[in-house]
Amino acid sequence: MGVLGDLAELVLPRRCAGCGAPGELLCPACRVALAAPPQRVFPPTSPHVPVFALGPYAGAHRSVVLEMKERDNLAVRRYVGAVLAGALDYLEARGDIPHGATLVPAPTRPSSARARGGDPVAQCCRATGRHVAPVLWLAERTADQSQLTAAQRRANMAGAVRLRAAPEPAATCIVVDDVVTTGATLQGSVEKLLAHGAEVPACIALCAA
Repeated sequence: MGVLGDLAELVLPRRCAGCGAPGELLCPACRVALAAPPQRVFPPTSPHVPVFALGPYAGAHRSVVLEMKERDNLAVRRYVGAVLAGALDYLEARGDIPHGATLVPAPTRPSSARARGGDPVAQCCRATGRHVAPVLWLAERTADQSQLTAAQRRANMAGAVRLRAAPEPAATCIVVDDVVTTGATLQGSVEKLLAHGAEVPACIALCAA
């Protein structure tokens, strides 16, 4: 860890990102909770493809997402990437998704990514060791979704998803998000990719609210 890391541990002792217990970045109990197999979920706004979630937006899953997204816990993102990699391996083994698909992080506003030390979802995707194509982004006018109703989320996302660069011709892409609530963001993402020639067999989220 080094001298600076040791000093940081003395001043700010490490706590589990999942439950707050002192001692480790992720305690054994939270690692077990996060490693549960992904399940198919059915958001009210259909993204046109199957959606899988690694767990509910509660407990360790919720805490870890808040830590890496809202509390600038950069270290936990690589651990979440390992959890995501395991979930993708599981879905491939079951035949739910094709092998070797490109991961496309769900879009975020560039200003939000900068404020968080980089897009946490994109960093989790890169930590899987798989091919990642961060080609989607949100227009800056897009409001924060967390306080919006389902109808407002759909209206907010209408035309908000933008494409930095077209995916490779006939690329097979899995859209990855942190939390799926209404499905509006996933729907906009899938539609944008399909419109530009990509194949999108599924989406996967860290949590389902």
